[in-house]
Amino acid sequence: MARILHIEDDPKSRLLVRKLLAVDGHEVVDATGGLEGIRLASDAPPDLVLVDINVPDLDGYEVTLRLRSIRGLDRTPIVAITAEGDRATSLAVGCDGFIEKPIDAKRFGKQIEKFIDGHREQADGSGEAQLRNASQRIVEHLESKVIALSDANARLEEMVRLRREFLRNLSHELATPMTPVVGYLKLLVSEELGPLSPIQRKALVAVDAATSRLRALVDTLLDVSSLETGRLHFYARDYDFAQVAKRAIEESRARFNDRQITLSVRRGSMPMPAVGDPDKLRRAIAHLLDNAAKFTPLGAEVSVSVGLSDDGHSYEVVVADAGPGVPAEHLAKILEPFYQVDGTVTRVHGGVGLGLAFVRRVAEAMGGQVTVRSPPTRAEFQSATGTEVTLTIHPRPFPVGGPREPA
Repeated sequence: MARILHIEDDPKSRLLVRKLLAVDGHEVVDATGGLEGIRLASDAPPDLVLVDINVPDLDGYEVTLRLRSIRGLDRTPIVAITAEGDRATSLAVGCDGFIEKPIDAKRFGKQIEKFIDGHREQADGSGEAQLRNASQRIVEHLESKVIALSDANARLEEMVRLRREFLRNLSHELATPMTPVVGYLKLLVSEELGPLSPIQRKALVAVDAATSRLRALVDTLLDVSSLETGRLHFYARDYDFAQVAKRAIEESRARFNDRQITLSVRRGSMPMPAVGDPDKLRRAIAHLLDNAAKFTPLGAEVSVSVGLSDDGHSYEVVVADAGPGVPAEHLAKILEPFYQVDGTVTRVHGGVGLGLAFVRRVAEAMGGQVTVRSPPTRAEFQSATGTEVTLTIHPRPFPVGGPREPA
């Protein structure tokens, strides 16, 4: 029996047509809009298309014209089913038949069989005029769509601008009170303001650790805000890539120890001279390590490799974890600001989705890139089952005489 595509936005009409055609053994595929119907017809050409004239996005006339332009569908019978459409216009734009609503349930099955068997209705002599009128309506419809899309785009651009301003203002408002908090906490912990009892020290150390994490988040917010507005400056000075990576690893080691995660590091002993912004690079590597520690189960292992990339002209840090991994459809998106695979408030892992976005911006600013693979693909990371993130930078991304860090 025939495979019939039914393009109709009214669920009651779809149900009625499905029931009537199922009696004759036909397979009915539903589409609720014109664009969806065109996609379904293109992916798997049907034996017959039933289209309502008044469907969303593209109307039945536009759908018919588009289907007739697709190779393989130029001879597929198309029948308009509508209460408001015009028979002559429907035939003029390429329909092979016209069935008025409400459908006559007793005759409907036989009507469809006739079109499947090759019956075609003929347009009368007014077809040319009807086609011109239909074309004019289509142009007016498309013009209104273009205007609506332009208005929507302008609103989106304004929302992006407002988001940037909000992010920048929020970051600065959070950073201002954090400065005295961090300063006084250090004075208290170092007992410069007086001796502490053991329990007071324990409480202040816990507060200091939480404050440090909050300050790091605020710094990342400031950086991402500056990157989006083009106000984040990257300075160029001489540094050693291996030493910067080593420092980031050592600063992150305590978190791995707290979670009883084994940190396996592979790096060569040769110097890796470079020119760039070592502070931002160190923070980018710290974000990679923090991500790995966050998603790796207790007692598992995280592998880190520092060295030359395969092209021999760039440096790279590769971090592979034993976490749950990232579904393929999310791999490209997780590098965008605020994007999280699980964005619910009940998610297991914390964070606001800024770490990898910051890493990518730093890599690009220093002539490199970030790639994410899940599961890891490198032979040396066979024991890692989660995600492999590679941060690559160029040793000298800035031209001679480029921006130098002020003395």
